[in-house]
Amino acid sequence: MRAVLFPGQGSQYVGMGSDFYNKFDSVKKIFNTVDDALGFSLSQLILHGPEEELKLTQNTQPAIMTVGVSIFNVLKHEFGFSLNNSKFFAGHSLGEYTALVCSGSLTLESAAYLLHARGKSMQEAVPAGQGAMMAILGMTITEIENEIILLSKEKETSCEIANDNCEGQVVVSGSKFAIETLHQKIIKKKKRGILLPVSAPFHCSLMKKAAENMKDKIESVNFLQPSPKIVSNVTAKDESNANKIKLLLIDQITSRVRWRESVHYMIKEGVIDFLEIGPGKVLSGIVKKINKNLKISNINNIEDIKK
Repeated sequence: MRAVLFPGQGSQYVGMGSDFYNKFDSVKKIFNTVDDALGFSLSQLILHGPEEELKLTQNTQPAIMTVGVSIFNVLKHEFGFSLNNSKFFAGHSLGEYTALVCSGSLTLESAAYLLHARGKSMQEAVPAGQGAMMAILGMTITEIENEIILLSKEKETSCEIANDNCEGQVVVSGSKFAIETLHQKIIKKKKRGILLPVSAPFHCSLMKKAAENMKDKIESVNFLQPSPKIVSNVTAKDESNANKIKLLLIDQITSRVRWRESVHYMIKEGVIDFLEIGPGKVLSGIVKKINKNLKISNINNIEDIKK
């Protein structure tokens, strides 16, 4: 059984999807549809940059979705892959929107509109320089949670687990002070913390304003039942009820991305073949760390399909 995975922020690069764009008219059509939905040329940013513009969260999020949907459609319509027969679709953070478009739950135009607004809301929720994120390597989730509890007792700080990616790779999010304090603590423990070059502290309670801002927007969009079911970042279980998916997308903005648990859930449900579609191969690497005995492949250019 197969699950199809769609990447999140951090996988973007200038020129992603360009070989698909240059070869297939159907991809040009997808790029043009997104441009029309947003009222500016996101295509230009994806294909030619500048990188600084593409890296803005409000552009990155719809850009990664656009490329993922484009590759998915090429696989389906040009190469005859029956990917909707997969057991599950799952996406990391914004990747969940890509999964919803590919599963027929959400239109391309709605996803572009929501992701651009989501990126903007997340960007503006916390003033620049007040939040931070850090990847922690080589510590268990319990060890990190214990450090956060100790930190919260010391001083009024905000620090939460944002992404539980796999054993030994966890991302924390919160106030700049809290993250820098935690960084010093884990250095003393001879563990590795990498401060991430992000513009806001995603997936924590500091994103409350962004979630409130997105609530009406998400509720106003029509969602259909996805096929296959989507494994939610918030519950780490499969979901197919359109109204519940809407609520979970609102919660997702302030909630932990439970990726490790999601992958374990899919394995428990019989998935042995994971296919990542979209720029980069971050998720393939994470799944390999979770269980190296699975079949894992990724497609982000035409050469990958030939393989």
